[in-house]
Amino acid sequence: MAPPKKYSPEFREEAVQIALRSSKTISEVGRELEMNPETLRGWVKKYQKQQEPASGASLTASERARLKELERRNRELEMEVTFLKKAAAYFARDPR
Repeated sequence: MAPPKKYSPEFREEAVQIALRSSKTISEVGRELEMNPETLRGWVKKYQKQQEPASGASLTASERARLKELERRNRELEMEVTFLKKAAAYFARDPR
């Protein structure tokens, strides 16, 4: 069995951000990054746990679910806006 790969902190941070911003599953993102999806899943869970609000400001289960859905939707919309900006820039410079 091969020894586990060592990933730089920068790679870990970037992989977590990609996984969180993507509309793909963590498994799909892990395979695209050529790494074990369970390793990435652990990094994402650790990151999310560090980002949780203080226990005094805890949310109900339905509020957390709604917040998670809104964050996912926001990431999708941000990706769409980025794509549309790039498309607009492409067509603006096309001399047709």
